[in-house]
Amino acid sequence: MRKILFLITLVVATNLLLAQQPIDSIKFFTDQQPLEMTITTDLKALQNQRKPEKIFQDGTVAIKLDETTTITENIKVSTRGKTRKEICRIPPMMIDFRTSAESKLNSLGKLKLVIGCGTSQTEEDLLFKEFLCYKIYNVLEEKSFRVRLVKTTYTDSKNKVKTFTQHSFLIEDDADMARRNGCKKKDSYSPFSSEATNRDIMTQVALFEYFIGNTDWSVPNGHNTKLIFDKNKENVIPYVVPYDFDYSGLVNAEYAVPAEIMGTEKVTERVYRGFPRTMEELQIKFDLFNSKKNDIYSVINNFSLLGEKTKKGMISYLEEFYSISKDAKSVKRIFIDEARKN
Repeated sequence: MRKILFLITLVVATNLLLAQQPIDSIKFFTDQQPLEMTITTDLKALQNQRKPEKIFQDGTVAIKLDETTTITENIKVSTRGKTRKEICRIPPMMIDFRTSAESKLNSLGKLKLVIGCGTSQTEEDLLFKEFLCYKIYNVLEEKSFRVRLVKTTYTDSKNKVKTFTQHSFLIEDDADMARRNGCKKKDSYSPFSSEATNRDIMTQVALFEYFIGNTDWSVPNGHNTKLIFDKNKENVIPYVVPYDFDYSGLVNAEYAVPAEIMGTEKVTERVYRGFPRTMEELQIKFDLFNSKKNDIYSVINNFSLLGEKTKKGMISYLEEFYSISKDAKSVKRIFIDEARKN
């Protein structure tokens, strides 16, 4: 009996100690277990934030790390994004955990919270598919943003909006992503053209965006891409890291419309937005995609929150890429002859 009481006391003491220690921001995104989180703030004020600039407001967050450990702290929250900011019930958020030096969540920095536009199964599925886009790129490349699935409850501090719960996911802080890859981010730098970045990674990014059918990105404009720089070398060319995949054909959101310049009617129509590469360069990357094919499909098939029909549809869409990659004539036409020249 004493031994059991000792073990119980030890477990409780350990959990209390864990709850008092700062969160390891790298490990936070290594863990695969979905989180439960409650955000309390003035939801009406948040919904009314439609201007481009970020306006942070007070809030609190309660993150359940496990069955016995929940951390509750003050935060600052703001809206982010563009399209979803205008059309979603609760717009995507930026959460600033750095409210005090003593905060256990302070190390998380500022995190983007990607939120479904509604609570229907259709809206949830769109969120899950975008989440999987990140997970797929993680399979291909370490210089990528990690994500963590969260079941989030939203509580209005003014009691004017009914409490509701839906899935969301957090995106790793860009400084942490850079740091674990031996790189650093820069808050300001002159624009880089696509071809002024690391060529190997740029080739991979352009092919991945084609793989998932995404044209909503740009390196010179910093649109849905981040640049990170080797911290041990000065004046080194940067690496491109993609993010925000809701406009991709693989997700196929109802609100996603391709830019007129693409010359397509649907986002499911693939357009290669990279620059020409040699057949040898392309084959190296096709070999990578092929070597990771089973792992990529496992990411999709093992995700239990999506229905089998949806998962089959995703794999069928990706299979089109693999078919193209095996056809030398199609490869030459798409990725060389018809590739962008400026």
